[in-house]
Amino acid sequence: MGLDEDALEYHEREPPGKLEIATTKPTNTQRDLSLAYSPGVAAPCRRIDEDSEKAFRYTAKGNLVGVVSNGSAVLGLGDIGAQASKPVMEGKGVLFKRFADIDVFDVELDQNDVDAFVESVAAMEPTFGGVNLEDIKAPECFEIEEQLRERMDVPVFHDDQHGTAIISGAGLINALDIVGKDIEDVDITISGAGASAIASAKFYVSLGAKKENITMCDSTGILTEERAEAGDLNEYKAEFARDLPEGGLADAMEGADVFIGLSAPGIVSPEMVRSMAANPVIFAMANPDPEIGYEEAKNARDDTVIMGTGRSDHPNQVNNVLGFPFIFRGALDVRATGINEEMKVACAKALAELAREDVPDQVVKAYGDQPLQFGPEYIIPKPVDPRVLFEVAPAVAEAAIESGVARRDLDLAEYRERLEARLGKSREMMRVVLNKAKSDPKRVALGEGDDEKMIRAASQMVEEGIAEPVLIGDADTIHETVEDLGLGFDPEIVDPEQSDYDEYAERLYDLRKRKGVTESEAAELVRRDPNYLGSVMVEKGDADALLTGLTHHYPSALRPPLEVIGTAPDAKHVAGVYMLTFKNRVVFCADTTVNTDPDEEVLAEIAEHVAALARRFNVEPRVAMLSYSNFGSVESEGTEKVAAAAERLREDPAVDFQVDGEMQADTAVVEDILEDTYDFADLDGPANCLVFPNLEAGNIGYKLLQRLGGAEAIGPMLTGMDEPVHVIQRGDEVKDIVNLAGVAVVDAQEEEAE
Repeated sequence: MGLDEDALEYHEREPPGKLEIATTKPTNTQRDLSLAYSPGVAAPCRRIDEDSEKAFRYTAKGNLVGVVSNGSAVLGLGDIGAQASKPVMEGKGVLFKRFADIDVFDVELDQNDVDAFVESVAAMEPTFGGVNLEDIKAPECFEIEEQLRERMDVPVFHDDQHGTAIISGAGLINALDIVGKDIEDVDITISGAGASAIASAKFYVSLGAKKENITMCDSTGILTEERAEAGDLNEYKAEFARDLPEGGLADAMEGADVFIGLSAPGIVSPEMVRSMAANPVIFAMANPDPEIGYEEAKNARDDTVIMGTGRSDHPNQVNNVLGFPFIFRGALDVRATGINEEMKVACAKALAELAREDVPDQVVKAYGDQPLQFGPEYIIPKPVDPRVLFEVAPAVAEAAIESGVARRDLDLAEYRERLEARLGKSREMMRVVLNKAKSDPKRVALGEGDDEKMIRAASQMVEEGIAEPVLIGDADTIHETVEDLGLGFDPEIVDPEQSDYDEYAERLYDLRKRKGVTESEAAELVRRDPNYLGSVMVEKGDADALLTGLTHHYPSALRPPLEVIGTAPDAKHVAGVYMLTFKNRVVFCADTTVNTDPDEEVLAEIAEHVAALARRFNVEPRVAMLSYSNFGSVESEGTEKVAAAAERLREDPAVDFQVDGEMQADTAVVEDILEDTYDFADLDGPANCLVFPNLEAGNIGYKLLQRLGGAEAIGPMLTGMDEPVHVIQRGDEVKDIVNLAGVAVVDAQEEEAE
């Protein structure tokens, strides 16, 4: 099937459309229903009647945006009317929810009269926390937005105008920086004089461009003062009329530094591009086909051409989804009375700054593993970059507060963390650990330190202030990679080929000489194997923790630290633990990486390890010892060792956490089963620490939960070592390395405090 057929099938599939209403409170019992509706609902109604601001406390208004259109100017389709525009408005709602967790009602009004449209929308103010106007033709869209902004006490934003302006403005900031031009000095030519073109021109002035340097063209030609005086231009176009001779787009582009296309496909030729000033910036944003093709524009000249389009299959996509969800997120969260120029500028500058930072692996993977690094081919962040939410929304919120349109103040650092938590429970949990790490950063040795991922992770550790990374590897390779990636940090490097590490070789020999290691072998291991070198550094106290394993099989990466550092004085065994985060719960799974067939003593020790780890994440442990049996329902060698481990723990007065078993997995995690069938169990709620009976079960279990249960996995976190060591899984992303570094630093802090 073609795209049209696929899209029709997609929208028709049961249930039709793309949105639904979901409840956010329990509705399972008669009491639930009496609270949700009659008679309980009267209480919040009375409170809101006394104080209308209470609507933000007792209803969903504070997170609800109305996407409103009359369908008079739908992108690529024109005036198709209100009913036919509904799929587009539903789609807008999907983007609000997907990228900023904002709920939406789409409202299609069969109203083409400006005053009637304004009256209809203004009357809905009690319903919405904000209004996003969409696909309304010019010049009516200008009048509608102006009137609604004056009448309504909630943010009103016409995305067709301001969205394109803001995102292209962010790209323009970075593009001009790359080519070494000042926005105050550049000549800008704009093709198109509709809503987005006029709003973009105004916004560029807010960014510092001079109005007299902007030349705008409509389908007739350059907007001139002569045309304005003749009544050929409406009041919005007339604002950008210039004292120039009449001419066409080719005349306007000659000598221009910047071309902004918001008009029609194929109207710009290579010759017109060649007529522009040196190192031009070209944003050809007509959709679906730009004013000039990407390759055509790039190949028209020999100097630097920074090219952007509205398409996702070319670099530098000017995509409005980078703006409106996060602008509304920030505006709603401070209960702004409107969205002003300061908030829009803050959004553009935050996006521009984000494009200069290292790009997460998950974003790179989403775009086919193509390189994404600040430069001519990457001046605007990608829409799927999760950092946009907690970089842009706080900037918008701060601008609202400082400009006086916010009705609610925020602790911006705390707000950023709340936004990050919206992206998933794992981020919320890791923030607990990373904040602890920041309070007292430790030295973390990184084996495979010349690997690009390790270098990028080290840079992020420094940037976030969670650790002092030490890269073990080839110094020349590391410095070259840092430069190629444009990372702004000066790494500490331990290069065995360039320095004398005899003391480490001597220490390794002393530790392993009765294990068959000779002096020469110890020296060779230190020089050739970063896992041995890093382990000795930690053992001697020259580093506080070690991370390794990115390019090694797990057992081979684990062996050196086990041989050199060993287990803690109160531990005989180590274990690998994954933290799995779901929408509303967290589960720690052990052992998933180390012990093949643990006996009751090892299982009990693993339980103690995982309980201690849970507390580092501020989770009070409830430990379930898992089996295929429930409290003796099946007797076998496998179930008996689990039951014995649970009994050992329950009888140990030093054990200060809840633990029980043996029990089946559903018994452990389903509250009703624990309360009704096994009310004698020593758990007062569903287990959050699951100890599996063997490595097979643990590894299979956590992977099924991750893949089929939709959990995010953090780990494996190695417990039981004498010093903090974590073995990364092969293929882990940079964020995984940074997360484990944070865990390692907290481990080191706790050891220091003991």
